Amino acid sequence: MAPIGPERAVFVISVAAELAGVHPQTLRIYERKGLVDPARTQGGSRRYSQVDIDRLRRIQDLTTEGLNLAGVKRVLELEAENEALRAELTAVEADASEAVQATHRQYRRDLVPLKQSITVYQRKRR
Repeated sequence: MAPIGPERAVFVISVAAELAGVHPQTLRIYERKGLVDPARTQGGSRRYSQVDIDRLRRIQDLTTEGLNLAGVKRVLELEAENEALRAELTAVEADASEAVQATHRQYRRDLVPLKQSITVYQRKRR
C-alpha cells in the first residue's frame, strides 16, 4: 500500500469541515465559488486532502481578517502566482550560476602556468 501523502484525498466532508473549523455547508459554498476543488469518488462523494485542509484554513484566516470570498479567491490566485514566479526565479538563478561556473572553468583551462609559458627572447641592441 502506498504511503499517504499530503495530496492524497482521504477526508470526507464532515471530517474536513471539522479539521478546518467550518461547517460542511461552508465547504460546499467554497467549492461553488471556486476556492477549493476536492477530489470525488466514483459515487460523487467529496474527498479532501491535507493540502485542501491547509487551503481551507488559509481561507478561514483571510475571511477572519475581513476579506470577502472574491477577495480571498484573488489573494489565493496571487499567492499561487507568486509561488510559481519564485520557483521560476530559483531555476533561472541556478541556470545563471551554472553558466558562470562553466565560463570560469573555461577560463581556467586556457590559463598556462608561468613556468610552462613561452618566453620571447629579445636581443639587446648595442
